[in-house]
Amino acid sequence: MAVNPDPKPGRWILPLVVLGMIAFTYFFIKELPEASPDSTIASNTTTTALPGGETTTTAPGPDTGGDPVVDAYLLELDEINTALQLLRTEMVTVNDGFDADPREIEYSEAEPRMITVDTDTQALADRVAAMTVPPGFETNQQALTSAIDSAAAAASEALEGLQGSDPGDIRRAAVIAYTTAADNFDTEVANTKTAAGVPSDG
Repeated sequence: MAVNPDPKPGRWILPLVVLGMIAFTYFFIKELPEASPDSTIASNTTTTALPGGETTTTAPGPDTGGDPVVDAYLLELDEINTALQLLRTEMVTVNDGFDADPREIEYSEAEPRMITVDTDTQALADRVAAMTVPPGFETNQQALTSAIDSAAAAASEALEGLQGSDPGDIRRAAVIAYTTAADNFDTEVANTKTAAGVPSDG
């Protein structure tokens, strides 16, 4: 009578099945497509036109934790504030250059540059007025509107002072009012972010 050298031949089936599963998994993973090094992630940056034809890019705004309306509101405020602060720098530069002794910016250059500041500031004020205000931010919006409207009015006064017969007192006072309004707008943007629960910078 022949003796079976392995009384339990079925015990090899399970290891063979497991080995086959491992091999299948290995080859399946190898066939998966790799991430392309050329693939890009969509960016939420925004490009803003500046005086003189230059542009600046604004990074994505703060995340308020899932409210897209508030996120969009804060992002637009950041864009407007960036543009306003650049216009403020332009206003001060033109004013100081025109007042310098010897004069660094002649009237023929100062006037069109101040016209641009006046026009662009009014456009920003119109943009603030047309914003969609999330519920609960009405008081913040009123403060923002007041600040940007003050800047627009000051820009017009500075231009009128430059173009008129005034020796410069009206223009200089208007430039100071413009910088104050720009500061106030920047502060109100920060206050609005605080109201939205966004941590302050620093």
